[in-house]
Amino acid sequence: MPKPSHREKLLEEGLKVILHHGYNGASVRDIVRAAAVPQGSFTNHFTSKEAFAQEVLDRYFLLVSDKIEKTLRNDSLPPLRRLRAWLDAQIDFLKLSKFRSGCLIGNFTMDASGQSISIRHRLAKIIKNIEESVAYCLKAAVDAGELPASTNVREIASFV
Repeated sequence: MPKPSHREKLLEEGLKVILHHGYNGASVRDIVRAAAVPQGSFTNHFTSKEAFAQEVLDRYFLLVSDKIEKTLRNDSLPPLRRLRAWLDAQIDFLKLSKFRSGCLIGNFTMDASGQSISIRHRLAKIIKNIEESVAYCLKAAVDAGELPASTNVREIASFV
């Protein structure tokens, strides 16, 4: 198996550092140290900490999207079972960190969205995607008779 590149190490370890310390609490020096790469590697691969954070966020959302496809959008399972599986997956993720790190999307929303317009826009798209997936699942539950026809799936999805 090939050795991961400095870029890959920075993204992989940087995700962990940002999860643990938050966007504002994670310095480039912390990220480089965790990745065990030279300081110059960061600027060779990323134009700024903000650009790096965008890539970390996109990498994290790929993991979230995979869970969404396997749960909320998995039409082979009953809808409310899909919703439960997705919520359980979120809880399992939080348990892995002993509930210390939280969700990177939520953390970025509180920590970085006020400082970066591009991160704020990316977060809005990510949150909209998640809400649409929850609404999709809830609508399937209404259609299957698992929830009353009067259920406001958009409102519940927004809450969830």
